[in-house]
Amino acid sequence: MKDRVYFGTNTKMYQTAAQTVEYLRCLEKRTRDLADGIAQRFVIPSYTALYPARRQLDRMGSQILLGAQNMGWEEQGEYTGEISPLMLAEAGARLVMIGHSERRHTFHETDAQAEKKVRCALDHGFRVLLCVGEQAQERQYGVGAEVLRMQLKIGLHQVRAEETDRIWVGYEPVWAIGVGGVPAPAEYVEEKHRMMRETLMELFGQAGARIPLLYGGSVHLDNAGALIRCDAVDGLFVGRSAWDAARFDTIIRKALRAVL
Repeated sequence: MKDRVYFGTNTKMYQTAAQTVEYLRCLEKRTRDLADGIAQRFVIPSYTALYPARRQLDRMGSQILLGAQNMGWEEQGEYTGEISPLMLAEAGARLVMIGHSERRHTFHETDAQAEKKVRCALDHGFRVLLCVGEQAQERQYGVGAEVLRMQLKIGLHQVRAEETDRIWVGYEPVWAIGVGGVPAPAEYVEEKHRMMRETLMELFGQAGARIPLLYGGSVHLDNAGALIRCDAVDGLFVGRSAWDAARFDTIIRKALRAVL
């Protein structure tokens, strides 16, 4: 039995602030009974939704963790279009997602930039969700493991072992996410998660054994149970299947039944 199971979603550039507030209201109403159990819930909306989302969560006394989709690595400066850790903290974010595949491949962000963002986020008291994942061509050439190890080793290069209690890792194979994504088989996910666990322990010793490893990539009601039963999977990072609160609630409960 798992001690803690993580369930979250990133709404990308889809929900307005008003839609996010209503989504959180519905999600909290449906899943509030899970707050005292092993389930850790988190939602990562757009920047403009953070402040109203924080107010809504506080009004409800919710334990849903609120996250931001990205963050600059400086507190302020000439970085048009970026958002600073001070701004995110003021808006109410507690978690920062770094290195999402769309940031890496659409906006060409590098592992070295992810490293700076991770360090900055930790310095400002945030929990970090570092996303990693190989592309289809890298999988085809059999270098997926090397890609994941590199992303982990560079992204977490400045992290100290005593800080790992604020690090989560999200594995999202690029070929498995988004519209048209192909779900990864549970056996493949288990293999990659075990390899990442070995890498984390290589970096941080026993502290690396406690870093949560979440899987994301075409997670839905039909495969959630099989994925969460993987020994090396600590949680599910769900995409569009989670954007309806009722459906996300169903996915969470099905996954929990699979491990309880």
